Amino acid sequence: MKFITRLSVVWFISIFFYQFQAQNDILEKLEEIAVIDQKIMMPMRDGVRLATDIYRPKTEEKVPIIFSRTPYNFNSWGDGEQRTRTVQQAYEAVKRGYAYVVQNERGRYFSEGEWDILGVPLTDGYDAFSWMSNQSWSNGKIGTIGCSSTAEWQMAVAALDHPSHAAMVPQAYGAGVGRVGNFYEQGNWYRGGVEQMLFFSWLYGVEHDKFKPRIPAGATQEDLIRISRFYDLAPENPRVDMAEALKHLPIQDILQNINGKREIFDKMVRRKPNDTEWYNGGLYHDDMGFGVPSFWFASWYDVSISPNLALFNHVRNNAEDAEVRDNQYMVIAPVLHCRYTRATENTMVGERNVGDARLNYEEQIYDWFDWWLKGENTNFNENTPRVQYYTMGSNTWQSSEQWPPEDTRQVTYYLNSGGMANSLYGDGVLSTKMPRKDNPDSFTYDPMNPVTSYGGNVCCTGNAVQGGAFDQQVMETRNDILVYTSDELKEGVEVTGFIESTLYVSSDVKDTDFTIKLIDVYPDGTAYNLDETIQRARYRNGYDNEVFMKKGEIYKIDLTPMATSNYFKKGHRLRIEISSSNFPRFARNLNTGGNNYDESEGVVAHNSIHHSKQYPSHIKLPIKQD
Repeated sequence: MKFITRLSVVWFISIFFYQFQAQNDILEKLEEIAVIDQKIMMPMRDGVRLATDIYRPKTEEKVPIIFSRTPYNFNSWGDGEQRTRTVQQAYEAVKRGYAYVVQNERGRYFSEGEWDILGVPLTDGYDAFSWMSNQSWSNGKIGTIGCSSTAEWQMAVAALDHPSHAAMVPQAYGAGVGRVGNFYEQGNWYRGGVEQMLFFSWLYGVEHDKFKPRIPAGATQEDLIRISRFYDLAPENPRVDMAEALKHLPIQDILQNINGKREIFDKMVRRKPNDTEWYNGGLYHDDMGFGVPSFWFASWYDVSISPNLALFNHVRNNAEDAEVRDNQYMVIAPVLHCRYTRATENTMVGERNVGDARLNYEEQIYDWFDWWLKGENTNFNENTPRVQYYTMGSNTWQSSEQWPPEDTRQVTYYLNSGGMANSLYGDGVLSTKMPRKDNPDSFTYDPMNPVTSYGGNVCCTGNAVQGGAFDQQVMETRNDILVYTSDELKEGVEVTGFIESTLYVSSDVKDTDFTIKLIDVYPDGTAYNLDETIQRARYRNGYDNEVFMKKGEIYKIDLTPMATSNYFKKGHRLRIEISSSNFPRFARNLNTGGNNYDESEGVVAHNSIHHSKQYPSHIKLPIKQD
């Protein structure tokens, strides 16, 4: 045992040394080609200064700028994945003739002011563009890039249409999408009116305390650079078993229960899906303009694939400027959140091998920037498909001029059973034939014993949920999961596009949730999840009014669309699961009809799914035509 422990220590030290040396090597290479100006305090219109590092080529010529604004730590004087990535990105940009500018959001690390996720002034982005474009070394063209929280601010700022904001590359950007069409996700906080619990975990790990150490006002750049070599103001919260922490009730006290900072969380957890406060911060909503050509990156197993695709379509159809409308491009990869460059020749997403999902991301991104920021004829628009998407199952990259592809048609599959669709061993059937007689399937939903999230389209929940595709058979033994499966496919079928779901439901409680999951079933029974969604019954008629259920009455519920591209091979089966919980991916409905966020006691719900000519519960699958 001691020998094994010593080996582990040696391994850890070796890895640490390797990463440290790699970072030093790339920093030395960067210093050879770049003018480095760190800890510039860029002024905003209200006097608050934002900490900014600038890396620009050693040239007398004016250069374009690639700009990344982030809530994360990018201090180059230390170790860490984010900081190493910043140096690598700066080196790649500078050697290609760009200045690379990275900035912390207000209230983060060395930036002044108070941080509020997506609540900081939109003018911060606008003011940063103005400051950068006025520098003597700038050619006045700025492109923005970033993934997740480093992308989420870009859309709302694009609505301001700054003349220097020439192009953008938002990646895994769902946390910046507020309301678009029928999606009221409000920055990944909601899905179908149900809280997505990723921010419960994420805020614990990243939010700085209001009593954090602060650099005295008026500190010089020299002082800040010196201090940053010793103190980078990065918090390190105690590790928490998030799988246990998220079980706490009421959910409004989850962060308090683990001694986390909670001022921002306390505000957000009380907001309803259409609260006016969602429209006062930095989220992008579909009543806003959009003024920037964009190269979007999404992924099938990200937390918000459907609203991301909906936003792409919205901009293509509604941007006022024709040039902006015509210059929206999209890549959809078969990976988890922000894992684009980690695809390999045997890309694993959860337990499923989806094949060689590699793509020349960097080459395409710089062709995009060279076109818009340098004015070079890279032939990007001729060489790059409008939409590049990866089809799992056939494991191939495909392309189309629109989303969904023009060669798909919606095929309706109806739910049917003899009234016993409970579990994998029930009689639930998925068929293109409409059922004649209503034999409703009923199940008991106990919020104290919810269906556990197993894989899925998720991020940022610590150890609570592992994202990706996992064999669902172990989950499907539960009687509170209804399972509907098609016959074996006689020919392969490609499903590519939005999946629409309509359920006819009843319950003996005032309010409850309904979940649905799309699954690819292999000949050996392996059942891989593709996408999932949820709907809170009280919001079935919209998010402005809550309408509660009455016992015994049947209600129609349209769930928010799912999305995927998957080839179901010959001999496979189509399957959907229906239940009333998917926890802790989504918060539990306690079924009382109350606020839910401030409640600790739930009631058991007896829920039913109806399927007949009168109540045709169904899904619509986008089948690609030969």
